Order: sequence, then C-alpha cells, then structure tokens
Amino acid sequence: MADIAVKAVLSVADLDRRDVNFDHIKVIAKTGGSLEDTTFVTGIIIDKDFSHPQMEKEVEDAKVLILTCPFEPPKPKTKHGLEIKSAEDYEKLYQMEQNYFTDMVKRCKDSGANVVLCQWGFDDEANHLLMQHKLPAVRWVGGVEIELLALATGARIVPRFEEITPEKLGKAGKVREISFGTSNDKVILIEECANSKAVTILIRGGSMTICDEAKRCLHDAVCVVRNMIKNSNVVGGGGATELACSIAVQNEAAKIPGVEQYAVRAFADALEEIPLALSENSGYNPIEYVSKIKQEQITEGNPFIGVDALGKGTTNMYAQGVFESAASKRNQLELATQVVKMILKIDDVISPAEYD
Repeated sequence: MADIAVKAVLSVADLDRRDVNFDHIKVIAKTGGSLEDTTFVTGIIIDKDFSHPQMEKEVEDAKVLILTCPFEPPKPKTKHGLEIKSAEDYEKLYQMEQNYFTDMVKRCKDSGANVVLCQWGFDDEANHLLMQHKLPAVRWVGGVEIELLALATGARIVPRFEEITPEKLGKAGKVREISFGTSNDKVILIEECANSKAVTILIRGGSMTICDEAKRCLHDAVCVVRNMIKNSNVVGGGGATELACSIAVQNEAAKIPGVEQYAVRAFADALEEIPLALSENSGYNPIEYVSKIKQEQITEGNPFIGVDALGKGTTNMYAQGVFESAASKRNQLELATQVVKMILKIDDVISPAEYD
C-alpha cells in the first residue's frame, strides 16, 4: 500500500511547483480477492463494461469520442400523440427511427473514432448498429469520469452529434475490458493516454467494509506523501520529536520567572504523553522507559532517540528509518494547542435543566 501511494503521487506531482492535484488520482474499490491484490494502473479504470457482449474487448491506438448526448431519437418537449392507422405508417415511422440511428453511428464512424464513451444510455437498436459497425461503446459513464477521461486523453466533450469532428477526439494507446474475481466483474481500462497524468488505484478486498477501510487508509497515505512533496523536511518518529520538544520547552520554562513557568512545564509534560503511550503499547514500563530515553536524548544531544516499538534493539529512529513529516507534526501540535485554548475560553456550561 505504501509503495502504491508513493507511485500514485509521484506520477501526478508537479515537482517544479511542489504541488499534487488529487483529482488526477482515481481510487476504485471492488470486492473479491484480498488486499494484496490491490494494483496501481497508469491510466483510468471505469467501473463499466462494453455495451454489447460481442463488441471487441481490446482496441489498440484508440481514438476516443466522448459524448454527453444519448443514442436515441429526439423527443418532443411538449405533449403529443401519434396515430398509426396502417402498416405503411408503421413502416415509415420505423424507417425514420432507423435513419436517426444510422446517421448517429455514421457521424461517429466518419470522425475516425474507434471507441465511444457516452454519459447517457443507448437504445437497443443503436447498440446493435454500433456492434455491426465494429465501434466499441460504453454507456452510463459518470460525469466526474467523463471530465477525467477528457483531461487524460486530450478529447473534447461533445454535447451534440452535429458537432462531432476529428479534432475533438482523444488519444489512448489501449482501451480494453478486463474481468476478474469469481463473480466475473468487468471494468474498462484506458492506458497510455495522450496526457498521461491520470492514474488509478484498484483496491480489492473480501467485503465492501474492508475495501472502504483500505480506501480511507490509502487516502491518508497519499496525503502524507503529498505533504512530503510540499515540504520534504522530516523529523524522527516513535515519540522522539515530542520528547525533544518537551526537553526544549522545559529548558525554556526554567528561564521564566514567577508562576507562569508552571504552565509552560505543564505543556512540556503533555508532550511526553505520546512517548508514554507508545512505550506502554509496546509492552515496556512507560515511566521507566521514557525516563531512560529522555536521559539518552539529553546526554547524547540526539533528537532522534525514541521508543523502540518494533523491538529492533536500537532507540535511534534515524537508524530504524522511522520518520514523520515535519509539516504534519507542526500542524498536529498547533491544532492541539488551539483546541485547548478554545476549551479554556469556556468559563461556564449551562445545562438545559438549569436554564429552564
């Protein structure tokens, strides 16, 4: 998961501006398989399949046409009635409908497109004609996915059939339908896009609950990597940074005259709660262990001395490779301080019973 998060962020990151656009990272969760089957794809996955089972399942050097109009005959916006009194009338109506569909498919084919992605549905007749003309199509593609596809392939979104031109087509190296799992789930994979900034992470899990939890964890991991792109400074993990801050605050408290220094010392004691909790969760005697590593930090002057939670035999977090983002750590401490200040501003709480 960590490797996938790093790959995803580095694929879409603008390193010159030190910025990451999360809109280019699409995460899809599908039940079936295990979390180890989670994969990273350089391209876009659409949770759909081709509209007709006999359409080609793989298209090389795809020219993608993106439509936001349905493959259906136009419908009057007012109430109307239609009387068919003979077989000839029915035949005329049927022929007119056929002409509409034929014209729609012809416009798509003449533009040079070999894959059609539509935001709306197809009539069965249109679907059959698309299959006959060897034009693979996907229907009911979501609005967000449409925008992402247009961005990745360089296509222009076409709102009407009359506006279809070769210049509005997008380009992709390969468009294919893949199936997986015992339930034979199918997705459309669009790879080697012209503007290949968009990537997809396909999460697998035994149930939707596991998939959702993995999705949340992955989002947190991606945010951490994003923070590292914006600010690459790191500090020691394992409670080392909190302990170093606590020692520094205690040293400053000694320089403050009067009773105010006790408030500063209390802040230093609060910072020690993180290493105390970590050492207790790791099976150590918390007070004894934290006192020992605190003494080590003071003696050696090394702010990377922390809790050896993994039992590696060394308390040096730098040697263990346990780091945290400096920007994240600073935000955590600032936010915690602001919350406490906000609570201290509350001088009284009126319960509903007392108020009545």
